Amino acid sequence: MPAIQKPMRYGHTEGHTDVCFDESGSCIVTCGSDGDVRIWEDLDDDDPKSINVGEKAYSCALKNGKLVTAVSNNTVQVHTFPEGVPDGILTRFTTNANHVVFNEDGTKIAAGSSDFLVKIVDVMDSSQQKTFRGHDAPVLSLSYDPKGVFLASASCDGSVRVWQISDQTCAISWPLLQKCNDMMNAKSICRLAWQPKSGKLLAVPVEKSVKLYRRDTWSNQFDLSDSFISQTLSIVTWSPCGQYLAAGSINGLILVWNVETKDCMERVKHEKGYAICGLAWHPTCGRISYTDAEGNLGLLENVCDASGKMSSRKVSSRVEEDYNDLFDGDNTSNAGDFLNDNAVEIPSFSKETINDDDDDDLMLASSHARQRSHILEDDENSVDVTMLKTGLLKEEEEDDHTGSIHNLPLVTAQRPFYDGLIPTPRQKPFQSGSTPLHLTHRFMVWNSIGIIRCYNDEQDNAIDVEFHDTSIHHATHLSNALNYTVADLSHEAILLACESTDELASKLHCLHFSSWDSSKEWIVDMPPNEDIEAICLGQGWAAAATSALLLRLFTIGGVQKEIFSLPGPVVSMAGHGEQLFIIYHRGTGFDGDQCLGVQLLELGKKKKQILHGDPLPLTRKSYLAWVGFSAEGTPCYVDSEGCVRMLNRGLGNTWTPVCSTREHCKGKSDHYWVIGIHENPQQLRCIPCKGSRFPPTLPRPAVAILSFKIPFCQIATEKGQMEEQFWRSVLFHNHLEYLAKNGYEYEESTKNQAIKEQQELLMKMLALSCKLEREFRCVELADLMTQNAVNLAIKYASRSRKLLLAQKLSELALEKAAELSATQTEEEEEEDFRKKLNSGYSNTATEWSQPRPKNQIEEDAEDKEEADDTKEKTELHKHVQNSFSKGANSSDVPTIKSVTSSNQGRVNPFKVLANSKEPAVSLNSTRSTNILDNMNKSSKKSSVLNRATNNERSPVIKPLIPKPKSKQASAASYFQKRTSQASKTEEVEESPKNASSETPTVCPQNIENQRPKTGFQMWLEENRSNIVSDNPDFSDEADIIKEGMIRFRVLSTEERKAWTNKAKGETPSDEAEGKKRKRAVDESLEAENHKEAAKENMNLPKKQKPLDLSTNQKLSAFAFKQE
Repeated sequence: MPAIQKPMRYGHTEGHTDVCFDESGSCIVTCGSDGDVRIWEDLDDDDPKSINVGEKAYSCALKNGKLVTAVSNNTVQVHTFPEGVPDGILTRFTTNANHVVFNEDGTKIAAGSSDFLVKIVDVMDSSQQKTFRGHDAPVLSLSYDPKGVFLASASCDGSVRVWQISDQTCAISWPLLQKCNDMMNAKSICRLAWQPKSGKLLAVPVEKSVKLYRRDTWSNQFDLSDSFISQTLSIVTWSPCGQYLAAGSINGLILVWNVETKDCMERVKHEKGYAICGLAWHPTCGRISYTDAEGNLGLLENVCDASGKMSSRKVSSRVEEDYNDLFDGDNTSNAGDFLNDNAVEIPSFSKETINDDDDDDLMLASSHARQRSHILEDDENSVDVTMLKTGLLKEEEEDDHTGSIHNLPLVTAQRPFYDGLIPTPRQKPFQSGSTPLHLTHRFMVWNSIGIIRCYNDEQDNAIDVEFHDTSIHHATHLSNALNYTVADLSHEAILLACESTDELASKLHCLHFSSWDSSKEWIVDMPPNEDIEAICLGQGWAAAATSALLLRLFTIGGVQKEIFSLPGPVVSMAGHGEQLFIIYHRGTGFDGDQCLGVQLLELGKKKKQILHGDPLPLTRKSYLAWVGFSAEGTPCYVDSEGCVRMLNRGLGNTWTPVCSTREHCKGKSDHYWVIGIHENPQQLRCIPCKGSRFPPTLPRPAVAILSFKIPFCQIATEKGQMEEQFWRSVLFHNHLEYLAKNGYEYEESTKNQAIKEQQELLMKMLALSCKLEREFRCVELADLMTQNAVNLAIKYASRSRKLLLAQKLSELALEKAAELSATQTEEEEEEDFRKKLNSGYSNTATEWSQPRPKNQIEEDAEDKEEADDTKEKTELHKHVQNSFSKGANSSDVPTIKSVTSSNQGRVNPFKVLANSKEPAVSLNSTRSTNILDNMNKSSKKSSVLNRATNNERSPVIKPLIPKPKSKQASAASYFQKRTSQASKTEEVEESPKNASSETPTVCPQNIENQRPKTGFQMWLEENRSNIVSDNPDFSDEADIIKEGMIRFRVLSTEERKAWTNKAKGETPSDEAEGKKRKRAVDESLEAENHKEAAKENMNLPKKQKPLDLSTNQKLSAFAFKQE
């Protein structure tokens, strides 16, 4: 029977690692570059005893209850075993000791150091020392003669020496190795070994063979080699019986020879191809423990039987020529991947049949066997299937050097092997936030609500439930008599499930702790031969997926609801609110890939399916590691390669990668165990696991917070960073639309802040593109902007003297307005119908139905606390639509007249719109004089009344109605209703005033403007809101004036003169008199508009500030510059 290669596991941090067995073989002892010695009961020991011996441990040896280690503080130390109590220092060197070994009876140790010395020290009396001098470079390794006569050593000076211990002389020296200056740079660590008991032969690994020298004569008796060895051998060890020799190479190949027949009995390849640096043979049975240069620990079993006699079968044999061309190297590798992709014990037939010419082709074991191990590790039921496969399949490889075929004897007759893609074993079902089932102490679930731990040991079999917020429920201790294996936790209930046994059916157990009655538990038995494989909780419901490919829904109180069939075996499920997220196998994956599908259902009053079994994207050769929802309700999942993906509702429900936890890992063996995702603030909450994929239950793991980063190109550049930030902001605020559409409450300020942040990024990108002369790119960016930001972009383009760009941006602004007005017509027809349906809920008789979202916007237009953005954009839309209804006259400067009506006589309307926070009704007045006259008096009252009204009607109807349109569209719809619908009494009365609406607006302002003012006062009135928003802590008027004076002085002389002239009412020279008269009228109107905006926005945060202070100053200066 071939050797069985167990999946490797993390032992120590990256670096040289050593391994040995204790005398009885009951435990494995390893040491590594983390300075720890770990004592493993077996390879599956999840809690090995750890003894810290120093900063780094280079070598360890164990005999007679004494653990000797070579440590980085230049000492050789002794600890008691297995207690790990320090027992003194045996010897010191001037540099690190590289290797330490015991003699046969354990009374002496030999140590070799980087200071070229070799020492033999008595364990009981460390003063009894012998020093061997002669090497000219650091000593690599040592081997003690079993008879205690000789000591062999290998050194970086290229020599292997045999020392006579009695007189400390060199008996023989062979120049066998490559020279180097340090052990870290040595190609091979040349771990040589004497034959046990007799010491007849000395085995030395040299290049691609093992040389054996006879004792006393020191002649090279023979070499052991193999055609599969492609890299240098670095370590050898003998079987306890002395009949077999094992060797490890620097590319992870382990071979075993029968020394008498010189036949290679085993060939096993490290699953990752790392260098073998530790090799130890079990003292009583056919086990070989090995470690690699990355700190991992591995185990080969069945190398020999229990009596120590090796299998006599040979690997090399010829077969018929008919099979010469059946396989190629890649397919052989894939076969090995397939059959070694479980953590169960699998015959390593593939490991003995590989022919290689270089290191890259030596791919015998799956590079992902270790990655899948914790999901497949307790797969006892698959052993029979695997054994059956190995009985039916065979592997063979044509030897390029000798033409021979290496294969295993098969149980069944040889038959041609399928020469195609190898299926990937299906991932087993799992619960997100849980650790493997075989652990005695494990997490059953860790989520945003709390933690459920399971303890299953000799003392207790129980479940502990802990809540992050104890106000939800106190911690609970439950017995686990039914042996529950999966669990879920919500703010309403605890859900548990167990597998069926011979006597009992599979059960679903719910502890509904939020129930208002006294019966808070219910249990449901599954039908016979149906096991629960995955469970989840939502708001008011529970779900269980079973082995019968059924999904069963229950109410939280235990009422059975719908049941439906799953398209494939379930992998995992998650619930959030009304959403149910199901991952299942939609087919068989190949070449290490999983083939998963996803369903997303909404279980509210209107049940619907969002994702209909779409394929689930995974990183190549990875599996699903976590599935769930963000705290805001967006489906997310994580694969075994650490890639976090989130559902992009704004892009047709596609999946976008938002983080790679591997980028945050320091070591190759480190991982992050995800427990939660938050979109606002953007946080990935996870637990760092050093050398493992999951954390232990004790000590309590610390939660780390990682940031998100979408993998955009050229992320190091300023452009790439801003693009990533913008689209990440868009993606992480898609949930607001979903919440609004489904009637959930959310903070309006969150959406406003997101829009502000996105527009700032777009303006920065536009400015950068403008500097780089990428004007077409500027227009593309402007297409993503809001209407108000486009106006700023037009001003920036004009200020930068890019008139063609400004013209294109103006055309874009017109197109945007046209699209809004076109879509608005259809929506208003629907709005009228819905208004009638909801009119019974209205709290006022003269306005539209209050609960409708557009009417909320209409009311909020008069509410200073909520309407900044709406006011700006609605005002702009009025101007734009005027340009369509009245027709814009052409102008010499296209950026000035392109989006304004000719009857207003404005030269540059954007001067007003960019900074003004004036309400939408202040220019094209539907309520012009009343609003302007009473704005400051009534705004606070209306704000309070609006809030009170909103609070009163929230229980009557859902707090939020679906808002499919953007904020700009909503604002445009408000304008459209105000200007075009004559069915409203108020608008019918005021519609005749539209043609002359400017007159009552301007006249009071012109009268007010007769008072003498300085240029600074006028500038301050316009920029007061900017100052207040930039400095919210300013409460004193004097502070505002002081800050204003500082900013005013920064303006150029020409700009200050323009403000002074404006204050005096002066006009420039008489040239271009008509054009400048228009501009003067515009300035007069604009000054008052700004004054009103400043009064209104004294206590409001500034909605949009896409540019910095200096840019605002330049733009404002440009706006009023007289040319």
